[in-house]
Amino acid sequence: MKFGKYLLDKFIEILIVFLGYIIILMMLLAFKVSTDVVIGISVVFVLICFSVILTGYLKRRKFYNHLISNVEKLDKKYLVLEMLNKPSFYDGEVFYEVLYDINKSMNENVKKYEIRLNDFKEYIELWIHEIKLPIASLTLMNHNQKSKIDKRYVEQIRRIDNYVDQILYFVRSENAEKDYLIKEANLKKIINNVAMRNKDDLLEKNINFMVDVGNIRILTDSKWLEFIINQIVSNCIKYTKDNGEKIIKLYIEEDSKQINLHIYDNGIGIPSKDIKRVFEKTFTGENGRTMSKSTGMGLYIVKKLCDKLGHKITIDSIKGEYTDVIISFAKNDFYKIGN
Repeated sequence: MKFGKYLLDKFIEILIVFLGYIIILMMLLAFKVSTDVVIGISVVFVLICFSVILTGYLKRRKFYNHLISNVEKLDKKYLVLEMLNKPSFYDGEVFYEVLYDINKSMNENVKKYEIRLNDFKEYIELWIHEIKLPIASLTLMNHNQKSKIDKRYVEQIRRIDNYVDQILYFVRSENAEKDYLIKEANLKKIINNVAMRNKDDLLEKNINFMVDVGNIRILTDSKWLEFIINQIVSNCIKYTKDNGEKIIKLYIEEDSKQINLHIYDNGIGIPSKDIKRVFEKTFTGENGRTMSKSTGMGLYIVKKLCDKLGHKITIDSIKGEYTDVIISFAKNDFYKIGN
């Protein structure tokens, strides 16, 4: 808060006081009051006026500078009221009370919309679990009548199941901490579950699916990680080459700080201009537009879940040669991962 601007804001009040002083001065002179008395009264008057202005300024400067400083520091600026003390000047009290009422009203509205949003999420989750039943039934019926059912129908049912999973995990990712449970998990078992989910596509496209992770155990939520790996493997299958040997390989590299799970494929790769954007929401890139219809949500959800779980995910790729997705599980002195 600047003193010059404060004086400018008080210009009318200062002008009125100055005009009042002129009138008093003229009255003193009219009554032939001695010059020394006039000078003394003038000095006292000026000192009193300056003291009043300065006191008002210092009170307001302390409050408003504190307000501005806190607003600049806070990420959630609407919480600034929690860090303010009620001011000692009247117009500041009025401002504080109004700010309090606004903040209270906002919190009430936010709470109301949070309740509505949570109700909607709960409904979506319930709907997803319900729709999973007929999808599972259709999958089982197709499996029992493989010779009679066109493979295209089976493929479309798998795609529907995958999209339903994406919706479920996207909804849950907003409140992942309420759903996941971090504990020691066998990485090979999780990968085997993923392989079983994709075995028909792997066999149909004649893909060599190789796993070299030993019996390593990691701290994660196995359900979340299975979804993450499944999304990546699904992409590997989707973007395989038409000719030549097709490979998807999952293997481990380990150092003193972390365990790195590589999910490697020798498919069509990702153009260098798209690498930095593959985790962006709805980004499909060149491959998504030319090779297959894509929502651009799979890797976005994968990145979001990895962040929630504390896992790091990166992608290395050369167009026409390979794609290597690396999920890193950090080691920590507070726990020990057994092999």
